[in-house]
Amino acid sequence: MRRFCYELEKRSIPYKRQEPIIPIIYDGNTFDEGFTADVLVDELVICELKSVAEVNPVWQAQVISHLKLTKLRLGFLINFNVPLIKSGIKRFIV
Repeated sequence: MRRFCYELEKRSIPYKRQEPIIPIIYDGNTFDEGFTADVLVDELVICELKSVAEVNPVWQAQVISHLKLTKLRLGFLINFNVPLIKSGIKRFIV
């Protein structure tokens, strides 16, 4: 994740890392321990970063849920544990 964020910094692209983006509201109280995205790029794009042998479908559903709850339209699930990085990128548009 550090290298990904480093590349964003080099290009002067604003981002937030491991930031709670969706608070939990329960019984009239707001809890900041809500959903977090690995990286939120320019307040527009949600990126979930993984380095695994096999992508779990739950992570895909997680990205879609985060997009719907935040009303953002674009998200990526990026798996860095692949021989060719483009085969590890899954794009979601809602």
